[in-house]
Amino acid sequence: MSVTTIPPQELAALRQHGGKIRLIDVRTPAEYREIHAEGAELAPLDRLDPKGLVASSNGSANETIYVICKSGSRARQACEQFLAAGIANIVSVEGGTAAWEQAGLPVVRGKKTMSLERQVRIAAGSLVVIGAALSLFHPWWIGLSAFIGAGLVFAGVTDTCGMGMMLARMPWNQVADGETCGR
Repeated sequence: MSVTTIPPQELAALRQHGGKIRLIDVRTPAEYREIHAEGAELAPLDRLDPKGLVASSNGSANETIYVICKSGSRARQACEQFLAAGIANIVSVEGGTAAWEQAGLPVVRGKKTMSLERQVRIAAGSLVVIGAALSLFHPWWIGLSAFIGAGLVFAGVTDTCGMGMMLARMPWNQVADGETCGR
């Protein structure tokens, strides 16, 4: 079964016409704290429990759940988790929070943070440089650069980034309880 998508403007129109919309943001707590679509609730992808989210629904277990991230990739992954759990009433918001904001739809802003994508680029680039520099002292260190390069190729092909998932769990990407600036 393929992932269904909806443009942000269409979702906003559904909400404006009185529809109760359950919007789940699957980014890290720090990314959510920085900016999120008004009314979105946080459920980070690395801790996503599709059946638990459906069970916690205040509405019908059959209500549609809309999923949003930064640009759409993590939302698609989350939707695939929902589908694998047997939950079919799931829709990904096209273009994510970036498209939501660009469309002029209401957002909640909080404390600025460094994006997960930027953190991955910094970490991967640093490890490649370190591996290349250390290979001047011992040729085995070039393996570090090769390993990181292979990981980046894998991430590009599968659209799944192990380094990104690991960085999402780091303390600087977490927020204290009550610090996510509302829903």
